[in-house]
Amino acid sequence: MTDKVIECKNLTHYYGKRKIYEDLSFDVPKGRILGLLGKNGTGKTTTINILMGYLKPRAGQCEIFGEDIQHISPATRARIALLLEGHIQYAFMTIEKIEKYYSAFYPKWNRDAYYELMNKLKVAPHQKIANMSCGQRSQVALGLILAQNADLLVLDDFSLGLDPGYRRLFIEYLHEYAKAETKTIFLTSHIIQDMERLVDDCIIMDYGRILVQQPVAQLMSTFRRYTYRVEGEQPALSSDKIYHPSVIRDCAELYSFENRGYVERLLQEAGIGYSDLREETMNLEDIFIGLTGKY
Repeated sequence: MTDKVIECKNLTHYYGKRKIYEDLSFDVPKGRILGLLGKNGTGKTTTINILMGYLKPRAGQCEIFGEDIQHISPATRARIALLLEGHIQYAFMTIEKIEKYYSAFYPKWNRDAYYELMNKLKVAPHQKIANMSCGQRSQVALGLILAQNADLLVLDDFSLGLDPGYRRLFIEYLHEYAKAETKTIFLTSHIIQDMERLVDDCIIMDYGRILVQQPVAQLMSTFRRYTYRVEGEQPALSSDKIYHPSVIRDCAELYSFENRGYVERLLQEAGIGYSDLREETMNLEDIFIGLTGKY
């Protein structure tokens, strides 16, 4: 059985009286890359802060490498590399100097991992961080994270400031690095196309709950968009197995894990006149919208 690097059970958290989520449970197996997806305000960064022990949840428990995060040992903490949104760096240092500075704090420091990424990104070693763009600073921060040679990487909105070319390069590099070194990665990103290329598994959150936790390949092969033309008055569809049915003029759509036969029976039982029923597979971004809604 695969070891669980992260295991969260029944997390409940509030900011004041506002509930972020209740009874949230998930795990991350060893050697997997898991992406946490959700709209703004659904609790992605809150979850990372709870995972790191910076926030204590109202209820529930989080364990990393089998230890309660509220009482984690320094040895286990050293196995975790964290990148929080913002990529703050020491601006007066150069690429070379910041690598030497960080290396003193990490016994397992992998200098080659840092410079291999810097070389791929064509960042000059003597360049001052103060003179870099936001995207270039992000690249340095990501290189420093990889060089820590941690067993678990936790990355919050890791692609912030990276342009499309650099994002693609880093995604490919991170994926190969994680698989070659058997690293476990837990990450968030607002750019869902990145997740499709990078992650093994994804959690899609709505406000206050997990909608789905599945391998990405399984999700993309089982979740469908159905479109059809409607005829006459349309009674409302009611089923907990469909997501966000809508009608614009005479064109209707809905999303579901169910097969075409189920959708046909649902429409017929609801007394809905329809024609030209079509079933479509989708990319991860369209699946995300289908599950969470457009607004």
